[in-house]
Amino acid sequence: MSTEDDTRSGRPKEAVTDENIKKVHKIIFDNRKMKLIEIAETLKISKERVGHIVHEYLDMRKLCSKWVPRELTIDQKQQRIDDSKECLELFNRNKSEFLRRYVTIDETWLHHFTPESNRQSAEWTARDEPTPKRGKTQKSAGKVLASVFWDTHGIIFIDYLKKGKTINSDYYVALLERLKDEIAKKRPHLKKKKVLFHQDNAPCHKSMKSMAKLQELGFELLPHPPYSPDLAPSDFFLFSDLKRMLAGRKFCSDEEVIAETKVLSLKML
Repeated sequence: MSTEDDTRSGRPKEAVTDENIKKVHKIIFDNRKMKLIEIAETLKISKERVGHIVHEYLDMRKLCSKWVPRELTIDQKQQRIDDSKECLELFNRNKSEFLRRYVTIDETWLHHFTPESNRQSAEWTARDEPTPKRGKTQKSAGKVLASVFWDTHGIIFIDYLKKGKTINSDYYVALLERLKDEIAKKRPHLKKKKVLFHQDNAPCHKSMKSMAKLQELGFELLPHPPYSPDLAPSDFFLFSDLKRMLAGRKFCSDEEVIAETKVLSLKML
């Protein structure tokens, strides 16, 4: 009885050949988004051997395209620290109460065709090649602007901006008035509680009319530092999930996008 292993396909000495290295190289250059498992299935070798060829022989790694954030000034960086500390201190005083009272709003574009995500746009690149650029949806593509008000219990309501309209101070004040009515209907536990309201620094949010309306409604406004979308829960949580669900879907009208978003919103949070 032999104690030696039987010969198996895909072992290092058999799979890592000049021919396979050239084949892997060609496959990647033909389609830089190919997955290791797809290359392995094409060449009939193991995924591990493909990875070994890509990293050790071709010296390539897979990078995601990314948006480059605005470079903040020293004062703006300090403002981020101060505002974050203020919110964290408020949260730590009574975590459950903070979450019960917290309500946030943000806007996002819902496209008739949602472009691929960062992960979907990942491409194989050599180490001396630049990070791939992420394509944006063309300006001519149909889209509708959604203003989403939500809290830890779910989405309170979504407003879809009609064509030809813009969100100015008057429009936003009307949304805040509607928010008050929706909270009264859907969040009875906030009837005698002051809402902890969070919004970003969009001009319509920070206008004198909007700030006056927030004060009139008795909302406690949480601070939000300038140029800090990464500190807005909608951007790094809610919208990313929504865009992922819509990714690759094509719609012929605003009405179709809105109808699908309404269905998806019931499944979220």
